[in-house]
Amino acid sequence: MTTWWHTERLAAVRAALEGVESLVDLGCGSGDLLIPLAQEGRIARLAGLEADADALVRARARLAGLPEAAQARVTLAEGSLLAPPPALCGFDAAAMVEVLELLVLTTPNAEFNALLGVPPGRMRHPGHRFEWNRAKFRSWAKGAAARWGRGVAFHDVGGAHPELGGSSQMAVFRRDQPSE
Repeated sequence: MTTWWHTERLAAVRAALEGVESLVDLGCGSGDLLIPLAQEGRIARLAGLEADADALVRARARLAGLPEAAQARVTLAEGSLLAPPPALCGFDAAAMVEVLELLVLTTPNAEFNALLGVPPGRMRHPGHRFEWNRAKFRSWAKGAAARWGRGVAFHDVGGAHPELGGSSQMAVFRRDQPSE
């Protein structure tokens, strides 16, 4: 049985995807997000990744009930968020609905930009909406971990300058781990 709050959550996610042309749903389950999006047709390319083989069987069965044009927009793959298939690269957006048992996030370390020749006030990539320094990233991640009842560990990625940290920064959220 689908609950009203699950329906509302999925509607909010679909609304947030306005203007997206391609989407990968990481932890797609039985297709609760992908199937309606495939039916709507406003997102040209959809993919789902799911570790639970039974849920993926249900998603494939639901997808098979759609018109061919809708089916053609969707690719489903069995696998882990920790080692996604290469075919799941190059999407405009990624959705993770109710997937937070283990979450690994990386973001550029804005403090490192000076070493890369990025002028002050600019970002490394024109598509970035923000690049946080280490203090901002850690503050956000610790707050998120506290709200979610998770632990979080931080790692420098791409070298570790003694004063500026790594080129990128990573936060690993786990249900069974205390925060740093």
